Amino acid sequence: MDKAEFIEALHLVEKEKGIDREIIFEAIEASLVSACKKNFGQNQNIKVVIDRETGNVACYAQRTVVEEVEDEQNEIQLTAARVLNPAYQLGDVVDLEVTPRNFGRVAAQTAKQVVVQKFREAEREILYNQYITKEREVVTAIVQRKERKNIIVQMGKIDAVLAPNEQIPGEQYGFMDRIKVYVLEVKQTPKGPQIYVSRTHPELVKRLFEQEVPEVHDGTVEIKSIAREAGSRTKIAVYSKNENVDALGACVGQNGYRVNVIVEALGGEKIDVINWSEDPKEFIAAALSPSKVVEVAINEAEQSAKIVVPDHQLSLAIGKEGQNARLSAKLTGWRIDIKSETQARETNFLAEQPQETADAMDAMDAFDTMDAFDAMDALDAAEEIQEEKTFAQTEGIVEVDTEE
Repeated sequence: MDKAEFIEALHLVEKEKGIDREIIFEAIEASLVSACKKNFGQNQNIKVVIDRETGNVACYAQRTVVEEVEDEQNEIQLTAARVLNPAYQLGDVVDLEVTPRNFGRVAAQTAKQVVVQKFREAEREILYNQYITKEREVVTAIVQRKERKNIIVQMGKIDAVLAPNEQIPGEQYGFMDRIKVYVLEVKQTPKGPQIYVSRTHPELVKRLFEQEVPEVHDGTVEIKSIAREAGSRTKIAVYSKNENVDALGACVGQNGYRVNVIVEALGGEKIDVINWSEDPKEFIAAALSPSKVVEVAINEAEQSAKIVVPDHQLSLAIGKEGQNARLSAKLTGWRIDIKSETQARETNFLAEQPQETADAMDAMDAFDTMDAFDAMDALDAAEEIQEEKTFAQTEGIVEVDTEE
């Protein structure tokens, strides 16, 4: 390859690989310094310069100007330096050209691996800078293969890892399937950028709404909170900063079009969109949708709420395996206890201090006067009573702490 072809080749690399040509020149010069030192000795100061326009390569041995030479490989006497150029002063550096005749061939062989390595490093850096900007964003990825339990997906020029705990339970991933993923993290490693993505993260739902709903994207509608059980159900609370914009309607879209696009992207996961409210009672009642709420009593000190629902909607309010109540609690940040109207009347549920609580406190006061054997009998009796109450009210219990 002649010098003109060499320069043209660098132009092509710069264009196709997206690597700055100056980085390539510097990498080649650094590799050629290593090649020169093999000829002239590792202790010498060597400089290699490539003409950016012509491609000419020159190798220089650098000498520091001194009064008396102690290191012949790196120093030159002042009088000798002034023969070359009268302007030299003590401490200046003189460049003595020492380019070997066969330098081009030898240098090319020596420099090859170094240059290739620099290219790879530059490419990795470019990829990292390109994908780090996608962190915490949603992108479309293409399923490539399965490695053990990980799903490998392609994001443009690079592969990403969808770990088992980031996969939607029960979701099947076929070769070349296009899926929406949330970019959790982009790491720089010796082998290049490593990207980790998720299909279960709550932020995936938020970003999808930002993509599909212009009012969310421009900030008119704000997503206040999200509670998600990936693959099953998501609840999302929205609020409009503009009184003329219906937050719920904007997110759902005409005939449910907007929310259905997101449901489809999540593999059929159900999405409940509710209006956020500053009033905890209104917010908690809305969070239990689709169940109707008869009454809400809150305890702000304990961040707890007692909910009364129609008898025929108790199961709907609690949800399958307690899911609706559980998601409502996560969405609002309040601990929720739900009972039907009948249960509430029978247990004086909304009273400040239910009768069973008072009975329990009286029993604790009496406990101090008992001897050990009486106390054990009392505990056994209390467990039997509790079992009967629990059995009678099982339908209204969402979560039971056995220790309590």
